[in-house]
Amino acid sequence: MATTRSDPLTLEVVELIGTVVARYYEEYDEAAAAHSLTGAQARVLGLLALEPMPMRRIAQKLKCEPSNVTGIVDRLEARGLVERRPDPADRRVKLAAPTEQGTRTARQLRDSLTFAREPLAELSDAERATLRDLLRRMLGEPDGGRA
Repeated sequence: MATTRSDPLTLEVVELIGTVVARYYEEYDEAAAAHSLTGAQARVLGLLALEPMPMRRIAQKLKCEPSNVTGIVDRLEARGLVERRPDPADRRVKLAAPTEQGTRTARQLRDSLTFAREPLAELSDAERATLRDLLRRMLGEPDGGRA
């Protein structure tokens, strides 16, 4: 069983993580607004740009209700950024997938996010790898055998 720490160093690290997350979401929402998207719409579009997926899986990844995802995908579809298509593996399942315009928009969104990339660029490869490994460990994720 993991122990909970409340020493000053732990509290400072928790505060710093919170600040990084808040600044990331603030920049993400600003980038989304520049494309007339909400932050949630931009996050869904970003996920779909990686791979088409069913609503249920999008909801799992975003930790929200599938009905919320359906509304977001409806709005993205109305803007021509996303389309629904049958899953080749199971024709009963519909996948949400970005259109060509949606893929372009997702790339522009990703490219406009500089908050995390600029400070990370100042770290060496070894420092970035250590940070990645520590974050994965905090999340209980395997390192995937990557160096």
